[in-house]
Amino acid sequence: MSQLNVLNRAADNIRILAAAMVEKAKSGHPGGAMGGADFVNVLYSEFLTYDPKDPQWINRDRFFLDPGHMSPMLYAILSLTGKFTMEECSNFRQWDSPTPGHPEVDVMRGIENTSGPLGQGHVMAVGAAIAERFLCARFGEWMSHKTYAFISDGGVQEEISQGAGRLAGHLGLHNLIMFYDSNDIQLSTETWAVTKEDTAKKYEAWGWNVLTIDGNSAEAIRGALTMAHAETERPTLIIGKTIMGKGAVTESGESYERKCATHGMPLGEAGASFEKSIENLGGDPKNPFVIFPEVADLYAKRAAELEKIAAEKKAEQAAWEAANPELAAKLKKFFSKEAPVVDYSKIAQKADQATRAASATVLGVFAKEVENMIVSSADLANSDKTDGFLKNTTFFKNNDFSGAFLQAGVCELTMAAIMNGIALHGGVVCACGTFFVFSDYMKPAVRMAALMQLPVKYIWTHDAFRVGEDGPTHQPIEQEAQIRLMEQLKNHHGKNSALVLRPADVEECTVAWKMAMENVETPTALILSRQNIKNLPAVSGNRYEEALQSAKGAYIVTKDEKPEVVLVANGSEVASLVAGAELLKERKGIQVQIVSAPSEGLFFNQSKEYQEEVIPSNLPVFGLTAGLPSSMYRLVGKNGIVWGLDHFGYSAPFKVLDEKFGFTAENVFNQVSALLNK
Repeated sequence: MSQLNVLNRAADNIRILAAAMVEKAKSGHPGGAMGGADFVNVLYSEFLTYDPKDPQWINRDRFFLDPGHMSPMLYAILSLTGKFTMEECSNFRQWDSPTPGHPEVDVMRGIENTSGPLGQGHVMAVGAAIAERFLCARFGEWMSHKTYAFISDGGVQEEISQGAGRLAGHLGLHNLIMFYDSNDIQLSTETWAVTKEDTAKKYEAWGWNVLTIDGNSAEAIRGALTMAHAETERPTLIIGKTIMGKGAVTESGESYERKCATHGMPLGEAGASFEKSIENLGGDPKNPFVIFPEVADLYAKRAAELEKIAAEKKAEQAAWEAANPELAAKLKKFFSKEAPVVDYSKIAQKADQATRAASATVLGVFAKEVENMIVSSADLANSDKTDGFLKNTTFFKNNDFSGAFLQAGVCELTMAAIMNGIALHGGVVCACGTFFVFSDYMKPAVRMAALMQLPVKYIWTHDAFRVGEDGPTHQPIEQEAQIRLMEQLKNHHGKNSALVLRPADVEECTVAWKMAMENVETPTALILSRQNIKNLPAVSGNRYEEALQSAKGAYIVTKDEKPEVVLVANGSEVASLVAGAELLKERKGIQVQIVSAPSEGLFFNQSKEYQEEVIPSNLPVFGLTAGLPSSMYRLVGKNGIVWGLDHFGYSAPFKVLDEKFGFTAENVFNQVSALLNK
């Protein structure tokens, strides 16, 4: 059998396995997987470089799947490489199976990213490509590798694709190769019903190298990939015109290709005949979970080639390490996943500043001391104060990654998904910033970071209605309650899916950054103030040392000898409690215990004894929050009340809003007095 015939046989093998997985599960998406089989087959059998014996090899090529519903295609091709058994494929979408409905990141099995929400997968690829260029700029082109992405019509339509296309072209990510599976079919309609754009011209306008081919021709795919590898200045988009449900036929043997129905249901339910389709593709419908001998041989030969290629590349790395021992040690440290070593106690903060300003101070230290950190901002660096980092480095430019700052432009969701890709690549610490109210634009990618357990850092400033004159569109109210739900949601390892920190003063901000950098297992959100905040009292004389107690989520700031009431808040509101407590003691002699709770989630991870010490269950509790009261309900408990906002903000100076909304020492006095009178 000729090489081309073997390749086509392998592609049909992928189609058979994909269709069989969906048919047996009685749910899934066979059509796209059957159409895209030719590309992944040529990619994995001839181009993708990896080490079959070392899946975590840092210089492997990466493959990012965007349309996660095409998971049967991914599991099928990975089964040909030995990563999945036929039994595992046959248990597609079943409980405790390693082949879920949409792929979940598992590098040991060759899955580089979790995918499902359309658009995000290929943007993660952009992030990985940025990480690769960043590292090559520091260690040399010997560690260069390709990042491949696979996108569908739906992913192109998702708005996030614009940000990815613009940035990849602008930066000249020539190491990025994306295959667009253009089959003109989507879930409920053909694409002509929703768009008439010229995708090729759009990507050309962004500065991409665009190639249009027959996406079901192995020879055309090979030629396009060869041309993409030769490109040295631009990312490449290969538009592959493919056939949805390629090989599907009816009971009578008529073609059932290019049908919307095969997009999202088993062939047998969609109007095709599963049995006849499998026969048409050269398989046995009674035993479809089989890798054909000639296909197994093709991939065994490729595995042998890959072992030699990887060995040569690793030998090149070893020679480089021997010649550059200091750089080699640095590279090893970058990929160790250990938190960077920084002496946070030496970071000098100016008292009574906004926590965004305190964050800028810390970021300035990181720019000098954390050499593998990338920071990004969505066109707000001088306002979210990520410019504390930028002032000590330069931003990425076309084919210039010597700096460490990504000017993302106005594209919060794209930026967040790029951070996920950087984190997935490995070797780089990443953080991104914008206004807290615009975290709404980022939530889909934040959720994916939590699901994938990626240690991305979010810098969200302008944390409350105290944005003031900008008005309700810019004043976060419900956002804190939303993001704190991620602290209550557990990931697949049973841990809080995110760490959310709202520091109460500049020293707590330093500690919050310390906690964020030391959190290498989940994403961290830093919620920071626009306005200045008075430093909390330092009982011991060392405010930083006291703020280190934030590591337990909540701690006692001040405590009278016999407290009659507990006052609890986070962020700016803690200082308001301190001012209110002074009035309570001055006017009524009321003894208080003031608690700062930067992380509700961490606090409830502590022992019951510690929780009882900080917020005793036998005392009334007053909670203060500039957001929805629900964000404090767990903290105040059954003996507590919360003063918060249940309405949008208004445009006015923030001090006026404090008065109008009751965020004053006087109102703290009034509310606590009323609580105690009950």
